[in-house]
Amino acid sequence: MLFAKGKRPSIAAIREFAEANDAVSISHDPERLPRPGLSDAASPDGANLLELVRAGLTFDVAGLSPGAHAGWTAPDVAMDLEKVPNSFTHESIRLMPGQHLAGGARAMPIMQGLMAIARDLVLGFGGIEAVVWGPAKCAIGPKYFESIISDWLSGGPFPALGLVSFHETIDGGLQSTGLDYWTGQELRIEPPLVDDKVAATRLGVRLVDHLVHAGKLQSPERMIAQDGTSLVLNPSSNRRFVRVAIE
Repeated sequence: MLFAKGKRPSIAAIREFAEANDAVSISHDPERLPRPGLSDAASPDGANLLELVRAGLTFDVAGLSPGAHAGWTAPDVAMDLEKVPNSFTHESIRLMPGQHLAGGARAMPIMQGLMAIARDLVLGFGGIEAVVWGPAKCAIGPKYFESIISDWLSGGPFPALGLVSFHETIDGGLQSTGLDYWTGQELRIEPPLVDDKVAATRLGVRLVDHLVHAGKLQSPERMIAQDGTSLVLNPSSNRRFVRVAIE
């Protein structure tokens, strides 16, 4: 989560956030509560890390003021932002699954818990200027992030434009970035379907939602596009892509 330089929250500010949020509590606070089995000296972020609990799952928030901010990689895509933010203008805090969740960090309940806390932080801190989701190389405007995540957590579609991004390939296809984090495969829509880029992106959003729910594609699958076109979804020979073409 990106803040203007010098505007990152402190441990005290996150403590106040947790105290005001019925769904979140603190299980590790370097100023108050020991972290069982892990000293602050052993923590990669030292004393500017808090451990939050939501629905029995733990999440670390690191990079809090006045310590060093959390590192981040500049994104390639901006959603609902005027421009892509950079490290010259912004500092970051990082929210991530707790260490004992590391082995299953990509499990959907953990990811939804992570996004729920991120959404609550956006609502709680007006100074958040963007949320960066690394797997999609995407920076997301805070209002848009809150909207798509709240909708998803309420039973709506997977927030494909934000947690996944799309780019045009050199041969005129449309390819996703970040879908592999959720399914182990990226999506590639073949060029004949990308003549209308808006329609192709809409198709990509629909397919991302389908694939996140269905999981990794192992064999060909057929479906009908919204305009009635018959499509075939094929796993690539290396199983890294789902290729979408007109049947």
